[in-house]
Amino acid sequence: MLFDTTIIIYVLIAIVIVLAIWLIRTEIRLNRMLRGKEARTLEDTILSIQKELERFSDFNKKSSEYFRTVEARVKQSVQGLGTIRFNPFKGTGQGGGQSFSTALVNEKGNGVVLSSLYSRDRVSLFAKPLKNFTSDFELTDEEQEAIRIAKTEASLE
Repeated sequence: MLFDTTIIIYVLIAIVIVLAIWLIRTEIRLNRMLRGKEARTLEDTILSIQKELERFSDFNKKSSEYFRTVEARVKQSVQGLGTIRFNPFKGTGQGGGQSFSTALVNEKGNGVVLSSLYSRDRVSLFAKPLKNFTSDFELTDEEQEAIRIAKTEASLE
C-alpha cells in the first residue's frame, strides 16, 4: 500500500480537529457580531438598525424644523441695545445726568428708541419706532448715538 491506514486516520483526525477549531472560532465571531438587543439572527440585527436609523431620520427632520422656527424668532428678538445718559439742560443746573436714550433693535434694525428727559419738576418719556435703524420721527443726537451703539453691539454694522 502506498499510504499506511494509520497515517491516513491521523491525518483525517487532524483535519477534523482543525475544522472543529475553525467552526468554533466562526461561531464565537458570529455570536459576538449578533450580540446586543436579543438579536437571534443577522436579519434581526439589520432590522433593528434600520428602525433606529428611521427614528434618527425623523428626529433629524423635526430638529431641523424646530431650529428653523427658533432662528426666525431670534431674528425678531432684541439683538442690539444702546443706552446714552445725558443732561439736556446744561448750564441751568436742572436734570443732572438722569436723562437717557435707549435703543432696542433686532437684526434688521427694527425696534424702538426710548428717550427720557428728567428735570426737577417732571419726567417726560418718548418712544420712537425704528425701521432699518431709522425713524419717521426726528431723532436727537443722543438717540442717534444710542442707535449706533445698539447697531454695533448686535454686530450689524
